Amino acid sequence: MANHHASLLPLLLLLILLCLGGSVHSRSLLGARTPDPVSDGVDVRRRGGGGGPGSPYLQLLRSSPADAESASSCEETYGFLPCTASWPGNLFLIVVYGSLMFLAATYLSNGSELLLEILGPGIVGGLFLPMLGALPDAMLILVSGLSGSTETAQSQVSVGMGLLAGSTVMLLTVIWGSCIIVGKCDLHNSVAMDKQDTKGFSLKGSGVSTDLWTKYAARIMVFSVIPFIIVQLPQILNSTSGRHLAVLISLIVSLILLIAYCIYQVVQPWIQRRRLAYVEDKHVFFGFLRHIRTHPLGRLLTDDGKLDKDFAEKLFTTLDENGDGYLNAAELKALVVGMQFEEIDLNEDGAVDRIMKDFDSSNDCLLELPEFLDGISKWVSRARSSASGIKNFGTGKFLDDAHHQTTQEHAQLKSGDQTDEVTEGVGNPKLTTLKAVLLLVLGTIIAGAFADPLVDAVDNFSDATGIPTFFISFIALPLATNSSEAVSAIIFASRKKQRTASLTFSELYGAVTMNNLLCLSVFLAIVYIRGLTWDFSSEVLVILIVCFVMGTFASFRTTFPLWTFSLALLLYPFSLALVYVLDYIFGWS
Repeated sequence: MANHHASLLPLLLLLILLCLGGSVHSRSLLGARTPDPVSDGVDVRRRGGGGGPGSPYLQLLRSSPADAESASSCEETYGFLPCTASWPGNLFLIVVYGSLMFLAATYLSNGSELLLEILGPGIVGGLFLPMLGALPDAMLILVSGLSGSTETAQSQVSVGMGLLAGSTVMLLTVIWGSCIIVGKCDLHNSVAMDKQDTKGFSLKGSGVSTDLWTKYAARIMVFSVIPFIIVQLPQILNSTSGRHLAVLISLIVSLILLIAYCIYQVVQPWIQRRRLAYVEDKHVFFGFLRHIRTHPLGRLLTDDGKLDKDFAEKLFTTLDENGDGYLNAAELKALVVGMQFEEIDLNEDGAVDRIMKDFDSSNDCLLELPEFLDGISKWVSRARSSASGIKNFGTGKFLDDAHHQTTQEHAQLKSGDQTDEVTEGVGNPKLTTLKAVLLLVLGTIIAGAFADPLVDAVDNFSDATGIPTFFISFIALPLATNSSEAVSAIIFASRKKQRTASLTFSELYGAVTMNNLLCLSVFLAIVYIRGLTWDFSSEVLVILIVCFVMGTFASFRTTFPLWTFSLALLLYPFSLALVYVLDYIFGWS
């Protein structure tokens, strides 16, 4: 019995509690759900609850609202890639994602070179390779303006502008100056001697020489900044109504220039061969005039520098051995015997063919006297037009000057000619093509996959440190997207030859041109489509200054003494300081 009563005791206590609960009053819990504990409402003032007097519920907050907002601002990219709100964590992520972008750029570069070995220049070298080189930058610019809402995109788009400006400035300052240092050779008569570097760090005695095509690449780079000027016109005119229209016009112009540049790159080898043939013709004709000037029959030129027709007629009669009134190839060859054509790799038969082709207007492979006189007169006039500051034309000194200038021009063109290089046979074309395609695909996938998390890491790092995103992307991102190109350029320049130096600097100017056209087109398209505000006056000014200074400097000379590297390197800190002063002291942005 005692055991039976003991087993009923817990049930009896439970019934008593339930009866007492009928007289207990409680309040409902209203409001947003929260993980923080809720007070029972007893002695509100002593407990210091968060609800305050008259509040139906009380919260004991264990975290501040700022901490909650900071924790919610970090979103995992793709739902699984790590993110953090702390600056050390974001710095680590920038390094990791930047290394992956560098890997992507390396794969794209290696794949492009393999593809060039298989397919050669032309469409591959002129169209695909420049675009593939700019692909990582374009990816980063694209995702910087497509992320999230319009407000988020407006905040992150400065990452794209920082990358655009930073890539251009780094290529034309740090990389350009480094190529001058590692590629320097001894200067002789203002021309760098291949593989001769005995003068050390002589600021004027050593330097780098390039070909004429490199000058043209620099000029094209200068013209590629036209879209930047167009998009800045409303700011220059203090107009707010035409900014959106200016972005559209600039986008159209940049696309047109991009297409024109790609077409030029494709046809450039053909243009180069035609230009080289034309210069070789000039070399032959000016050498021909210098040669017949010494003929014992009399003087080739009058005192005013014109052709002495009596002398030319006597020369024609002397050469016409059979007296038929025509000069054939054999008779003309007797005149060119003794002329020096070794400088252009041409023999006497080749020289006769060029003279006959230019002089023979009737195309019958025979020269009549009028054709002979007209041909010589035409080239005397061209030689005179190339002379300057000569008073006594009768001495014929302008012929020597014209011939010397043509010889230099031929040497510069020949150094940049890729057609005379021996292309090594590829052992297994199919395997090499497959490897090239795999590298290009892999590089594109990596660049596309990690561009967005890299932009997010830069944005979060900026929020955590208070450093503007422009400066982070200006300094850090170009190191990731252009490092492989920079290392390749420096290694190529270190070969200390005019040909390799010309190719190195042409590629630098071409990379900047593609930044100014392709990457800017992507940037402008994002700004226009998403309705973002174009407010990058200081950044655009930096791009214009660096491109104008370096482009103009390289457009009118082919030899760069060693001291020019300091000009390039100083432009880099100047660019950073200028943006800071204009934005944070004068309030441009």
